[in-house]
Amino acid sequence: MSAKIASVEGDIITIEVAGKLTQPELAAVQKAAAAILQKQGRMRLLVVTQNFQGWERGGAWGDLSFQSANDSKIVKLALVGDKQWEDLALMFVAVGLRRFPIQFFQPVQLAEAKAWLAANP
Repeated sequence: MSAKIASVEGDIITIEVAGKLTQPELAAVQKAAAAILQKQGRMRLLVVTQNFQGWERGGAWGDLSFQSANDSKIVKLALVGDKQWEDLALMFVAVGLRRFPIQFFQPVQLAEAKAWLAANP
């Protein structure tokens, strides 16, 4: 498994996630994203999954400190992944409970996800 900041281009942070996500890996990528958000200000997040296999059991998945400290700096969040993960991924990122738009896209819609992120909210 891996979760990493793949790039920071303009006001878009791209995060790549592959395999089964563990809570420590999520915490590490959140810490890296938080450092960028603190330095750069308001940003858009693009999360791209490849061969995603879900979330590992156990760990502090209920830790909302990243959201509490950084949601005001996030303009939009685009999730790109296989259709089978759409409902769970949207629930995981708390769509409807956060103050910025969140949308799910399938891998063939990557260009569409980037265009959606670039458009004004």
